Amino acid sequence: MEYGYMRVSTKEQNERRQFIALQEYGISNNRIYADKQSGKDFERTQYQLLMRKLKCGDTLVIKSIDRLGRNYEEILEQWRIITKEKRAAIVVIDMPLLDTRRNKDLTGTLIADIVLQLLSYVAQTEREFIHQRQAEGIAAARQQGVKFGRKPMERPLEYKILKEQWRRGEISARRAAKQLGITHRTFLLWVNENTDG
Repeated sequence: MEYGYMRVSTKEQNERRQFIALQEYGISNNRIYADKQSGKDFERTQYQLLMRKLKCGDTLVIKSIDRLGRNYEEILEQWRIITKEKRAAIVVIDMPLLDTRRNKDLTGTLIADIVLQLLSYVAQTEREFIHQRQAEGIAAARQQGVKFGRKPMERPLEYKILKEQWRRGEISARRAAKQLGITHRTFLLWVNENTDG
């Protein structure tokens, strides 16, 4: 039995390219499993379902090696589980050398293992470079005064009066917050800030 698996990291990304590649390979729609969530762990619903179905002699087809995991160790671990524990085959469409159905002799296995390790390493370093560039971009933007996150909520006009009443013990924080139309927690955060607001 042949199965296809595809994953996109976020709900905004489109899995169409992976889907078309699996269809063109010949995988029927009802045997294609797809997850739309981060690959940072393997609590992916469809992947887990597929792993329960995958049996000895079956073939798992994926478009690229990084669909198996987000880092070097995860990719190699999933490859080992599928090929050694489940004794199923793996076909990576983007890398024909990674087709465990072919070249089952010692040389073929060695070449596939070397290519797998190299590609897993490249996938992880590429991800690390992306994170590093994002962090550098955020730091540069902060140096230029760009603010991230939600805009702070403006304090209502009555805030200063109610804050003084609260400080003098004339009103409770809950009552002050209710009059301002904010949460109790927000009121306490405001009064504990170092600003004069």
